Amino acid sequence: MGERPTVVLLHGLARSHRSLARLRRSLEAAGYPTWSRSYPSRRQGVEQLASEIGEQIREELGNRPLFAVTHSMGGIIVRQLARALPWRGSVLIAPPNRGSAVARLMRDAKIFQWFYGPAGQQLGAEPSEIERWPAPPRPCGVIAGTQSFSLRNPTSWLTRATGVLDGPSDGTVAVSETQLDEDALDGFVTLDANHTFIANHPQTARLVVRFVSSGRF
Repeated sequence: MGERPTVVLLHGLARSHRSLARLRRSLEAAGYPTWSRSYPSRRQGVEQLASEIGEQIREELGNRPLFAVTHSMGGIIVRQLARALPWRGSVLIAPPNRGSAVARLMRDAKIFQWFYGPAGQQLGAEPSEIERWPAPPRPCGVIAGTQSFSLRNPTSWLTRATGVLDGPSDGTVAVSETQLDEDALDGFVTLDANHTFIANHPQTARLVVRFVSSGRF
């Protein structure tokens, strides 16, 4: 057997590494070394964040094989790093792969700009910009949520009131926004979970460990 990859966990916008602690414990219990750090998601753009995270990973992990497990915007960051590090694959949880309708709706609001910063603006990019984002490391699996309203997900209050999301969603990101072209995707599943806490869903941990182990859900 070859060397097991180190699983790199990347949290989403305005979150911290603690939001992925349960997933980290599940992966370590399954025998996978992990790397998880907080990064200043509200203060910099996606490209700068990716560059700094990539450099930190190279300094700490060298040329070890890696597997990415991400939540929300963490998936967009790992896409920026797809060709820069020795990935063996990725699992993207609730990623805005096609951009975010919520970010497009709110990007001109001063409070949105203040709280979510440059990266939040980029998630509201136009389709022509999003098409230039690199594909994620393969094999790639996507987990999307379908709990469109939750008292524990304040963004879902906005999306319910405005109707900004088309079709099923996790209250923040539409299922359709998580999807990739067929030639970039190796597995896709949905869970009855909201955006904020989908990474803590017990089935998420099982699916992630299975995909890291086998490249399929």
